[in-house]
Amino acid sequence: MQLLDHVSIAVPDIDAARVFYDAIMQPLGATKVYDRADAIGYGERCNAADTASTCVAIYPDPAPVAANRRHWCFKAASRAHVDAFFAAGLAAGGRSDGEPGLRPHYHRDYYAAFLVDPAGNRVEAVCHAAV
Repeated sequence: MQLLDHVSIAVPDIDAARVFYDAIMQPLGATKVYDRADAIGYGERCNAADTASTCVAIYPDPAPVAANRRHWCFKAASRAHVDAFFAAGLAAGGRSDGEPGLRPHYHRDYYAAFLVDPAGNRVEAVCHAAV
């Protein structure tokens, strides 16, 4: 079951977010579905012929991202995709919040990396596959 239809992430600077999210979505295989002055979107939007897709939207919001640690986790097809997500995010202005590696306290094969985007949102890529 696909639980989420779409998710929105708020950022104070859409231009900085565009650079960062373009970089991290590419290694995850997420297509940019729209790019406007007031929003950018990645993934696949649902429609009557495709009811299982998921989309993430990035919108400007001047409110600061506080210590509530907003967290967004994206699925990765392989551990190499997690590694590429992490490298791309660092190169595009993100900062590390956990290098790529196994997180056995979640489950034996949980391989993830954590970044903080330029606005302060925490993003993660995870691969659940056993190598």
